[in-house]
Amino acid sequence: MAELFTIGELASAFALSPRAIRFYEDQGLLAPERAGTQRIYSKRDRARLQLILRGKRLGFSLADIREFLDLYDADGTKRQQMAMTLERTRARIADLEQQLEDITITLAELRDMEGDILSYVAAHPKTQAAMGGDIVARRTAP
Repeated sequence: MAELFTIGELASAFALSPRAIRFYEDQGLLAPERAGTQRIYSKRDRARLQLILRGKRLGFSLADIREFLDLYDADGTKRQQMAMTLERTRARIADLEQQLEDITITLAELRDMEGDILSYVAAHPKTQAAMGGDIVARRTAP
């Protein structure tokens, strides 16, 4: 017999709330069996939940994740799934690389601004006293 899980067991195993698991079910990403009013999850459901969480952690939308899972179920050769996953993965990498570049530029600008302010304050003792010496002494690392 296949190993079965309750919603509480899955929630505990993945550090989720039962509500989050029910949300994924409402979105059509999980389809547990029912024993009366109780949801019964299979190993397959557990594996799907693990893939859902990985996809979310990597920044994929629920629509993307649904497509990945649907293709996994429909394509026995996995070619379509792999091609789509590769395409979406490359797009996600490009997005993250752009975000990293944007963050690097923003950090440099903020550090320049900080340096300008600290230079001004150092040249104007009254401003430094008004700001408090401890604030001026704390400088972010480059």
